[in-house]
Amino acid sequence: MPSTPNILILMADQLTGALFPDGPVASLHTPNLARLAERSARFANCYTPSPLCVPGRAAFMSGQLPSRSGVYDNAAEFSASVPTYAHYLRRAGYYTALSGKMHFVGPDQLHGFEARLTTDIYPADFGWTPDYRKPGERIDWWYHNMGSVTGAGVAEITNQLEFDDEVAFHGEAELLRLARGNDPRPWCLTVSFTHPHDPYVARRRYWDLYEHCDILEPRVPARPFEAQDPHSQRLLLANDHARYEITDENVRAARRAYFANVSYVDDMIGRLLGVLERTGMAANTLVLFCADHGDMLGERGLWFKMSFYEGSSRVPLMVAGPGIEARRHDVPVSTLDVAPTLARIAGMNDAEIAPWTDGESLHELLAGGERTTGVRMEYAAEGSYAPLVSIRKGRYKYNHCELDAPQLFDLESDPDELTNLADDPSHAGIAAGFLHQVRSDWDMARFDAEVRDSQARRWVVYDALRQGRHTPWDFEPARRSFDRFMRNHMDLNVVEERARFPRR
Repeated sequence: MPSTPNILILMADQLTGALFPDGPVASLHTPNLARLAERSARFANCYTPSPLCVPGRAAFMSGQLPSRSGVYDNAAEFSASVPTYAHYLRRAGYYTALSGKMHFVGPDQLHGFEARLTTDIYPADFGWTPDYRKPGERIDWWYHNMGSVTGAGVAEITNQLEFDDEVAFHGEAELLRLARGNDPRPWCLTVSFTHPHDPYVARRRYWDLYEHCDILEPRVPARPFEAQDPHSQRLLLANDHARYEITDENVRAARRAYFANVSYVDDMIGRLLGVLERTGMAANTLVLFCADHGDMLGERGLWFKMSFYEGSSRVPLMVAGPGIEARRHDVPVSTLDVAPTLARIAGMNDAEIAPWTDGESLHELLAGGERTTGVRMEYAAEGSYAPLVSIRKGRYKYNHCELDAPQLFDLESDPDELTNLADDPSHAGIAAGFLHQVRSDWDMARFDAEVRDSQARRWVVYDALRQGRHTPWDFEPARRSFDRFMRNHMDLNVVEERARFPRR
């Protein structure tokens, strides 16, 4: 690929990779993503580093697992001293901008972005901190509950739709501004949508696309609470499942609205890709499409994320652009790999990147190379009572928590993860090898202690900052107007010439 392509990163929220085995499945009405897939390197087995918004996104931007960055949950501070792909690219001379969600927690709301075009949809403070000292306690005012499922349906406007409409508008406007060429630098624009994240509510025109959809029923039926594994039981309790009766119609409506919102995101992406085409920037722009984590969508009775099961932990990843061969890659990769990949584009070599990242650059894979290392995941947030870790390597996935029996799944023969092989004598050697890797890669006692210490400190700070005058960290975008359009300190001829594209 060229050394300094422009870069457009398109990010969805809670979009399961189970719908993207090789581009979007045929049941989805996603023409723009389907066309993007045709010219993309498609990673069929890409995983989130942590199946929750804040830790997953911080890991995506930094290439660091939560146990290294300290971004464990949806209220954990992302330290300003952690390098991100925006820092790497900016040091290399790129203009970097963000339109939409990245859910930064803490006073640094830029993390290397030179410009941020919108506010965020979720809060930037410590108010959503879990508490391992009180296992099983629900924090009802912000924990997920099953009302997202029972309330699924149609609306013309919602909190989420209002946000993403604005994200797309500012993303388009920024691309048109960049097309004018008044800034000579290469650019990286990240446009990050909050859909198809629950609540499962969609606009009628997208809802109607799925009236006869053939995937409204989960592949794996709901299981009784007693038949769920311990972590899934904890998630059901955290989601307040017992207070809701989930009917088959609720399930179909929630999945239908979710698919409808995937189509909504596809429309927004089509608008952005259309600007690239119409302005001639497509030829020198690398386009990367991904998500922060997935959604269980009612499979085995589970919803949302927070789990290492495939629906929650697997995400789409497609990369298209100059020098990128359009083909499917089956080797497991991670969104941890995005930051070192972009760092390589910024001119950094692997040795420079290695001290700061847990991911691996995708350059070798994109050039036709191989990879034998596994993919690691962590979870230490709401619905857990102690940290969980996971390794996907080859055909197997191994899940570990100090509180629970291990899980080992053969994803080739058992893609729905129905048979736990951890105690199967014929897989004893494989399970032992994974356990050895867990003990080598993680100090679980230390991990647990650091999470608990972080939570306890944040509860003190959050309570203190709520007393007296409240100074929020939430990002407020500046709307400059004194040098836009025509003002009397400017030459009208220059204004008109610089704003026109193409100029002649």
